[in-house]
Amino acid sequence: MAMEKPVLWYIADPMCSWCWGFAPVIENIRQEYSAFLTVKIMPGGLRPGTNTPFLPEKRAQILHHWHSVHTTTGQPFTFENALPEGFIYDTEPACRGVVSVSLIEPEKVFPFFAAIQRAFYVGQEDVAQLAILKKLAVDLGIPESRFTPVFQSDEAKQRTLAGFQRVAQWGISGFPALVVESGTDRYLITTGYRPIEALRQLLDTWLQQHGV
Repeated sequence: MAMEKPVLWYIADPMCSWCWGFAPVIENIRQEYSAFLTVKIMPGGLRPGTNTPFLPEKRAQILHHWHSVHTTTGQPFTFENALPEGFIYDTEPACRGVVSVSLIEPEKVFPFFAAIQRAFYVGQEDVAQLAILKKLAVDLGIPESRFTPVFQSDEAKQRTLAGFQRVAQWGISGFPALVVESGTDRYLITTGYRPIEALRQLLDTWLQQHGV
């Protein structure tokens, strides 16, 4: 009987700017390491439950981060009119959208995650709104009649919260992060953005050490 592949957990939030910067890197990892590792997303919850708009200083601070991500990674951003007045940066709905797609069509989770990122950072869409998430799901061939009931279900809400709690229990407070889970053991590969070249070295070393 074939051994199950270790799971490489990609711990991220679709509204985390460094995770958007990391998008090409995780795609490279998925393509290059799928024979050795099962790559899965665990939404980490960057700002779940935020219910008030930002103060101007906080908005300026976040946009500064976005510029840093753009400079470092080359990922596209639309800066003009970003984070408009009154915008509430609650990342729970977007994370729950990802969890919902994992319950409906797991093979579409990574494309959906990427679609939320692009809609937010480039399209300036409010991805905390069900209407936007629903549209992105439909664009990927998931009917509204399937997505909306799952998104609004207690199961999706509970699984999303459980994921946030698991990430906290693992001691991870920064995204993106990569964790290998093999049997009952877990290994932190990285926290924070790293280019693919650095991660290849870390992943290859782990695979060699564990005979995978």
